[in-house]
Amino acid sequence: MDDLGAQLRQARIEAGVTLASIATRTCYSASHLSNVEAGRRTATPDIVLAYARALGEADVRRRDLLAAATIGPIAANELIRNGFTAALAGHRDSADRWRDRVDQYGRDYMEIGADSLQTRLASDLVVMQQQLDSPTMWATAARALTTYGKTTKDPTEAIGWYHTARVAADRSDDLAVRVWVRGRAAIALAYEGAALPVAQRYADEAIALSDRPSLGRLQALMARAHVAAGRGDTAAAIAADEDAQRVFDHTASPDGEISDAAVPAWRMATFRSMLYARLGLIQPGEQAQTDADRLRPTSLTRFATHIELHRALMMAKAGDGPGGLAHARRAWAALPTNRRSQTLGLVLREVEKAARQRH
Repeated sequence: MDDLGAQLRQARIEAGVTLASIATRTCYSASHLSNVEAGRRTATPDIVLAYARALGEADVRRRDLLAAATIGPIAANELIRNGFTAALAGHRDSADRWRDRVDQYGRDYMEIGADSLQTRLASDLVVMQQQLDSPTMWATAARALTTYGKTTKDPTEAIGWYHTARVAADRSDDLAVRVWVRGRAAIALAYEGAALPVAQRYADEAIALSDRPSLGRLQALMARAHVAAGRGDTAAAIAADEDAQRVFDHTASPDGEISDAAVPAWRMATFRSMLYARLGLIQPGEQAQTDADRLRPTSLTRFATHIELHRALMMAKAGDGPGGLAHARRAWAALPTNRRSQTLGLVLREVEKAARQRH
């Protein structure tokens, strides 16, 4: 849709739904939504999904069209068809089936390309948003939306989906999910060196929600470490890493678990490898890289490329800009195109920036 705000307004008026009614479904005021409709504010995914849900009570077709609009130009016809098929058939998977499906997406994220995963997950999100009638379903949707954010093409788009996931998590009233969604979003952004203020806010929210050891808290603490590193505060970065290590000792996922929701030892080492490469601290960086390569499942070739890019960044930070850049470009070229991700692209750009500064 060329003018999504105007389309939202038209759909709302046709359905006879007030701005105040839709405002109750979001964290935004009616005046803010009015600005969205007028094109003065951005129609973020959480706002559009709120419209889709509210208007869907009057017209399932309108809801599916709006849901497809939030997902973007990826097989919209197929998304709408899936939504219609589910609605017309009256078929509803159980909450347990949805949870199992989202668990599988977490596993798939680690091993297949983002484009393929994004299309399948988007299709399920169109159907899932028709069934958000229990805290359990809101919790499942929050996890799915977080994974969806990871498949998007740029940090700004990802932030919109992470915000939607936070809203869904809060609707679930599940503390563990609320912490995990914020922590996962925080480390995703901070690891990429993208939107550090947003990453800091998500991390702070997760840490403030609960001091109980959890994978969400662990990732929030690692995000704090990466934010500090990005700001040049080595002491704060190391302190946050040490805090994260203590939480990891209590919450580490089993070594054989492959999932975006898991943090086994190889993944923790990958987080730390990037952190110490970014800080330019060779000894702990090399140890983390060795641990990651030794412990990582052989099927996760994309994450082997992460470590090679970390090595390249460390070379550049240590003064060998040309060597680091050449190493990074060889690692990037060796990875099949369909295995490349937004995150790897951002790490490559960080190596390029470090190489220019050291040239």
